[in-house]
Amino acid sequence: MKEKILITTGGSGGHVLPALNFYEHLKENYQVFLITDLRGSRFINSEVYKYKIIDIPDIKKNFLKIPINLAILLISIIKSFIFLKKNKIDKVISTGGYMSFPVCLASRFTKSNLFLFEPNMVLGRSNLFFIKQCKKIFCYSKRLEKFPKLHTKKIKTIYPIINKKFYLSKNEGINNKDENILLVVGGSQGANFFQTELKETLCKLSKKFNLSVYHQASKDNFQSLEQFYQKNKISFKLFDFEYSLNNILKKVTFCITRAGASTMAELVFFKVPFLAIPFPHSKDNHQLSNAQFYKEHNCCWIFEQKDVIKINFFETISHIIADKKEIEIKKKAMSEFSEKNTWENNNKLIIKTIYEN
Repeated sequence: MKEKILITTGGSGGHVLPALNFYEHLKENYQVFLITDLRGSRFINSEVYKYKIIDIPDIKKNFLKIPINLAILLISIIKSFIFLKKNKIDKVISTGGYMSFPVCLASRFTKSNLFLFEPNMVLGRSNLFFIKQCKKIFCYSKRLEKFPKLHTKKIKTIYPIINKKFYLSKNEGINNKDENILLVVGGSQGANFFQTELKETLCKLSKKFNLSVYHQASKDNFQSLEQFYQKNKISFKLFDFEYSLNNILKKVTFCITRAGASTMAELVFFKVPFLAIPFPHSKDNHQLSNAQFYKEHNCCWIFEQKDVIKINFFETISHIIADKKEIEIKKKAMSEFSEKNTWENNNKLIIKTIYEN
């Protein structure tokens, strides 16, 4: 009989998408279960994955509701304990975030082995809370900020985890070679700065480079963005969340993006030149650390948001896009960085780590 593994996730696409990738890596060797919260469920294709929802409130958001939220949290922990016990879960994998707190805590009482995943270059607070309890923590680097030295032996480095179909589609080649396509990515929850402050720059870029634009935005901003693109006669496509982002990445000429770990891993894998503008209010400023990690490997450019509004951003980014020599240097660096990142190599690392623990 196969061992049973539960993957707990939720919140943003940055947590959920890696969880689904872990699911694909493990499903042949283990019986895999999936738990998420209500927010995270929108990133999961219910026709492909079966999952259970155990929702948990963000206690810090509304102090007036703290007593109620604590009661809900307790109920969530009890539900998690019952699920683990009933399904006889042997091992738990958490992709981080407060959403996974009830399951991780319950695993302590059911004595299920706990594994953590940290794709960011700063150890998340939830992962820090459970670092003593966990068997191993999957990371992209051993040099994580805020990581307690006492537990560094628990780090298991893997290659940036990518959707399985991305590995297959990468070999299909690039489409529309004669078309210049700009991708704007604000993250799975959209980014107001990208949807408002960059409009003038996007307008000028489209005229200078004859660009068409793929723009990830929150649905609340679709109408205003549609009006902007139509008014300025810019070819565009808006999307909120895209399961088949690989089909877009194969076409893209250049990307302006936030610095989410999953997004940058995919951009590097597809050798898409990109400029990262880290979200300045990310917890512990982890997006800046994420971007710096890839810049150290010469894979990208970085501008902090506070600097973007001080400079002539159009002139700056125009120079970057027009510098074909530097673009090729970045592509070569990305190719070298991803050379060993295959589905098979990552699968071996993940399965071996879990099997031995």
